[in-house]
Amino acid sequence: MAAGSAPTQLQLRATIRTKTGSCVPREWIYHLAEGSTDLSTEGRPDMKTQLFSSSCPGGIMLKETGQGYQRFLLYNRSPNPPEKCVEEFQSLASCLDSKAFLLTPRKQEACTQSGD
Repeated sequence: MAAGSAPTQLQLRATIRTKTGSCVPREWIYHLAEGSTDLSTEGRPDMKTQLFSSSCPGGIMLKETGQGYQRFLLYNRSPNPPEKCVEEFQSLASCLDSKAFLLTPRKQEACTQSGD
């Protein structure tokens, strides 16, 4: 995560492993409107994103709301974040009425930022 090209931008980059095992770089740019705590996602005008504070080092918690869906996301620089980070995330999501949790499998080595 890094500051964007403008003071009201936040840039998130990740490399995601697909089902086939290849690594695909992704990038999201969030914009913060003056006087609001909501973020808008560049290229996704239908989606609203809220960023939550976390005591977890190297991690962020997001709530995304779009047309017909709502999801909570925990991103961490480590493929295996500390258990306290997962517990903090589950607690926040529960307080915001989420009832189901999906933990994606971590069976392979993490992708590198260079695209593997």
